[in-house]
Amino acid sequence: MTLENDMARLGGAAQTAGTQLKIASEDVRNAALLAMAKHIRCSQENILEANAADMRAAETKGLSAPLLDRLNLDADRVASMAEGLEAIAALPDPIGAVEKQWVQPNGLEFSKVRVPLGVIGMIYESRPNVTADAGGLCVKSGNACVLRGGSESVRSNKAIHVALQLGLRDAGLPETAINLVQTTDRAAVGHMLDGLNGTIDLIIPRGGKGLVSRVQKEARVPVLAHEDGLNHSYVHKDAQIDLAVKVVENAKLRRTSVCGSTETVLVDEAIAETFLPALETAIGDRCELRAESRALNYLENAVAATEADFDTEHLAPILNIAVVRDIDAALAHIEKHGSGHTDAILTDNAEIAQKFLDRVDSAIVLQNASTQYADGGEFGFGAEIGIATGRIHARGPVGAQHLTSYKYQVRGTGQTRP
Repeated sequence: MTLENDMARLGGAAQTAGTQLKIASEDVRNAALLAMAKHIRCSQENILEANAADMRAAETKGLSAPLLDRLNLDADRVASMAEGLEAIAALPDPIGAVEKQWVQPNGLEFSKVRVPLGVIGMIYESRPNVTADAGGLCVKSGNACVLRGGSESVRSNKAIHVALQLGLRDAGLPETAINLVQTTDRAAVGHMLDGLNGTIDLIIPRGGKGLVSRVQKEARVPVLAHEDGLNHSYVHKDAQIDLAVKVVENAKLRRTSVCGSTETVLVDEAIAETFLPALETAIGDRCELRAESRALNYLENAVAATEADFDTEHLAPILNIAVVRDIDAALAHIEKHGSGHTDAILTDNAEIAQKFLDRVDSAIVLQNASTQYADGGEFGFGAEIGIATGRIHARGPVGAQHLTSYKYQVRGTGQTRP
C-alpha cells in the first residue's frame, strides 16, 4: 500500500469514527477519557522505556537542549498526562451547549447550539504529551483526530497512543477516533495538508516556526496556529520591586522551552537603577542577560543585545532587557517586536495596567502574573491543543470548547414566509 493510500485510509477511518463520536453521550465520552487516563498510568513503564529510546536517539542527533526538554518524560510528566485527561473529563460538555436563545416576532424560536468540527489533523514536534492532550480534547469535543508527531518522539507517541485506544475500546467507542500517523516519512505531512481526500476539517500545527510557516503556506484546509512566543514582561515604575523580580524570574526560568516563557523584559527608566541589579542578583548566574545600551549601564555581567535578539524566541536561559521611557514606549516596543502571544505588565497602578491590557493586541495579557500562565490547564480548560494568535475562530489557549462550531436550531408552529 502506498503512503498516499495509507494516509487516505487513515482519514476515512477517522471520518467514519467521527460520525459515531459526535452522537456519543457525554457520559460515554467522559468514560473514555477516564479509561484513557487509567491506561496511561498502567502503561507508565512502557511509555518511559519508549521515551528513553527517543531521548537516546535525539541526543545522538544533537537536538538542542530546549527540544530535549520538550521531548523528555518522567514519572511526573506521565502522571500529568493522566491528570490532564481526568481534568478534561470533568469539564462541562461543549457539545449541545446552547449559547443563545431568542424568539422572533413571528413566533419562531431560535437556538445557537455548539457542534463538533469533524476531523482534526494535528501536526506537532517534540512534545509527546501533546498526543494525550490532543486526543483527549478531541474526544471531549466530539471530534475524531489524525495525529502526526515529530520523528524524534515516534516511540513515545506510539506508546501513549496505545493507551488512548485502549481507553476508547473500554468505553465502546471506535479506536479510530484517535489515529496516529505511524510513519516518520515527511511526505505524510503533505498529504494531511491536502486534507486526506476531504476528510480533515481543521489542521492545527504545534512546533517551530518552520513547521508552522509550512502548514500556513501549503494547507488546503483551515489552519489554527501560532508562530513564535515573543513574550514580554514590562516592569512599570509603580511596580513592587521584589514582586516584579519574583514574577520575571518565574516567567523566564520556570521552563525556558515553553511558548509562554518571557523573552524580553522592558523596564521603566525611573526604576531601572533599582530593578535591574536586583534582577541580575536573582537570575544572573542561571540566565544570560542580553541588554540594550541603556540597560547595560545598570548590569555588571550582561552582554550587548542585537536588534535580532528582540525578534528571537530563544526558548533557552537567555533574556533580552531594554529600558523604556514609559508605558507608551513599552507599547511601541511590543507592537514592533511582539508576536501576539502573551505579554504582561507588573504595576500597582490600576489605570496604567488597564491601558496595557486594552492596548496590547496579544491573545493573552496579564497584570502582576507570570507569562508562564499561558497554558490551557491554568485557564481551567483541562488542557489545550495550542495557543492561537489569530483573530478568527479561537484565540489564546485552545481547549475543548474551542474545537467546536455551532448551528442554529429553529422551531416553529407552521410559520410561512410572506
